[in-house]
Amino acid sequence: MASKQQMTEQDVSGQTAQELGEQAFGPAFLASAASVGLALYYFFVRGDRQRGLFVGLWAPTILGFAGYINQRKILRQIETITQPGTTLRNAIDSMMGNQ
Repeated sequence: MASKQQMTEQDVSGQTAQELGEQAFGPAFLASAASVGLALYYFFVRGDRQRGLFVGLWAPTILGFAGYINQRKILRQIETITQPGTTLRNAIDSMMGNQ
């Protein structure tokens, strides 16, 4: 049976994973889905295949930029944790957004 502290740590990690999932399906996901819809419209409805292909390439570009921004956020968090003189408590509070 897990101790109370272990259960609390599992609950906290589940919440952060859920928050990360919500960020992943945020505006970047909606913009890329709209790009795919617009590409299908141009390609099939209007018959402009070249423009449809061009607009269809926006989706991976948008998701790539969103991934890069998320990686930069994670890198900044890691850098604040590993700075000399940072205590473990301050590092954990910083990661959880308490500071």
